[in-house]
Amino acid sequence: MEKVGVGVIGVGTFGEVHALAYSAHPNAECVMVCDIDEQRAKAVCEKYGFKGWTTNYRELLERDDIHAVSVATPDFAHRQIAVDAAEAKKHLLVEKPLATSVEDCEAIIEAARRNGVTLMVDFHNRFNPAFVRTKEAIDSGEVGQPLLIAVRLNDTIFVPTKMLSWSGKSTVAWFLGSHVIDLIRWLTGAEVKRVYTVTRSTLLKGMGIDTPDFFVSTLELDNGCVATVENCWVISESSPNVYDFKCEVVGTSGTIFIDTSHHGMVEKYTQCGASYPDVIANVTVHGKPVGFAIASIHHFVECIMSGTQPVASGFDGLQATRVITAMEESARLGTPIEL
Repeated sequence: MEKVGVGVIGVGTFGEVHALAYSAHPNAECVMVCDIDEQRAKAVCEKYGFKGWTTNYRELLERDDIHAVSVATPDFAHRQIAVDAAEAKKHLLVEKPLATSVEDCEAIIEAARRNGVTLMVDFHNRFNPAFVRTKEAIDSGEVGQPLLIAVRLNDTIFVPTKMLSWSGKSTVAWFLGSHVIDLIRWLTGAEVKRVYTVTRSTLLKGMGIDTPDFFVSTLELDNGCVATVENCWVISESSPNVYDFKCEVVGTSGTIFIDTSHHGMVEKYTQCGASYPDVIANVTVHGKPVGFAIASIHHFVECIMSGTQPVASGFDGLQATRVITAMEESARLGTPIEL
């Protein structure tokens, strides 16, 4: 195969990044994008040089010149599209989370297995240089046995109130927590065995958006490590970044601190306010898109070309979903949940 014909289903919040990444890969042939918003589908199609656009994803799946698809619809709308894509013999890159129930994840995984197609979940922080270096330090024994991991990944209130039209149909645990749960599993090579989570629904509910303001969780892993996770999407819009992402790893021989949002490599102060511009996730250098958010999508193309397995599998997506559903159950019952 000289080129992989690709399609993107859902070109909103992050789906457009998939279109951008494919347009920059020499072995990807940009065939079609799909979105229920006709104007958005047409605009993304033209912007990134795809051959066509549609508002019906089944029309995209019927094309013989499409070998692989990205499913980047809202998280609760993954199952049917992903299963249909697998049944159409298309390789699958599904945005995180893989799905919002264990049953839906298992259905997608089984459809991919049955049809012999590659399934990857876009946990792109596995390509984030800061966390790659952290994993190397853990795997080499440089920090000793991990004892405690603390991760904070938060968004400003702009995200659930203005950026996402569907936040009331999801939670910050799915939108942000899925990144963190996969990151903890990947860094430690361990599975979560026990979860205790607390949530509150005050600010957003008062604005008519029926979703919790935050999730705060304690996770016990089967290797003895304990992780604390904070996911909130109501921090002030005056924050210099739309997100706040920090991590601390404490081991028996060392400690690592990671700051991917307020790292200070570039600090910009203008009449519009203060900001810390992105320098590692999705940036353009001499007209070429680079960064770890691009690299994960390019990795998918390269796996299809070479017939190799992706870094983040359907099983990884399933395990993250198991933990998040346990977090939701723990918050609902007010008790720890065993996995």
